[in-house]
This record gives sequence, C-alpha cells and structure tokens, in this order.
Amino acid sequence: MSRVGRKPITIPAGVTVTLNGTELTVTGSKGTLVRNFHSDITIEISENEINVGRPSDNKLHRSLHGTTRALIANMVTGVSAGFTRTLELVGVGYRVAKNGNGATLSLGFSHPVEVTPEAGIELEIPNQTTLIVKGIDKERVGQVAAEIRSYRKPEPYKGKGIKYSDEVVRRKEGKKGK
Repeated sequence: MSRVGRKPITIPAGVTVTLNGTELTVTGSKGTLVRNFHSDITIEISENEINVGRPSDNKLHRSLHGTTRALIANMVTGVSAGFTRTLELVGVGYRVAKNGNGATLSLGFSHPVEVTPEAGIELEIPNQTTLIVKGIDKERVGQVAAEIRSYRKPEPYKGKGIKYSDEVVRRKEGKKGK
C-alpha cells in the first residue's frame, strides 16, 4: 500500500474542507481552492483530518492514491500558509523592477522582459536581484516561477541567468590555453 497515501492529512484551525461528489473545496484565511478528483478514490473527512483510500491494488488505483493525498495536502497547506518560490538573477546588469502588479526584467536582451502574473499569483521584489513568486496553488506558483526562469536559464560557465534560490549551478571549466 502507498506509504504517502496512508498518511492522514490534519486540517489546521481556520480551514474548512467540503466534499461534493468528486469535487473537493478547501477554504482558509488565504483563499479557496477547488479541485475534482478521480471517482474511484475515496476521500473521508472527519473532524480534524482527511483520509484517502483506494478500492483495489491495480496500477491505476495505486498511482492515484498517493497523488490524490499529496494534492489535497498541498491544497490545505496553500490556503493556510501559502507557497513561495524565490528566484535570483545572477549576472552583470541582470535586475528586476516592480511594474504595477508585475515585474520588468533586464536580462541582457535588447528589450526589457515584462512579466504579468495571472490571478492568484503575487510577485514580490525585495531587491534588484531577487524575485519572490507567492500564491496559494503550489502548481501555479511553480509554473510561473519556471516560466520566468526560462527567459535566461543559468549557464554552467559563468553561472549567469535566473536561478532558484536553492538551486546549485554546476560550474564547468572553460577552454584551456596551451
């Protein structure tokens, strides 16, 4: 049986969870998330915890079991605490500036790159080389951060580019002269 799927999800204070058929709604202080799950997976809500079960041990049910539990746990965490992803701009002249609710990136191109976040995503800029993506949906926060990073991925020779704060760029040695 799935080790992840067996773990119960504790519901923190201030978070309400409602199940309507296969649609799960999680509401907390930061907002509301709604998601549909597979009809074969059973979701049981008790007073302060959620349990996820599966009807059989076939491959589809095994794969859905742990995934469903992880998605629900991320929903509960998102509406109570939220998610953040920190990006760092490394390189001479690489910087970010606030532009309304979006950001303007200077990345060595002939033009500045404008980033406008979708609804539910917030961009925070503590300094010129740091960009923080915040939101309640872990999947969307990660996607927006990945799209911003894709403008200039870190290169291995000088380490220039946009990298995650916890990412380690493996550096390569340049050409050797005789």
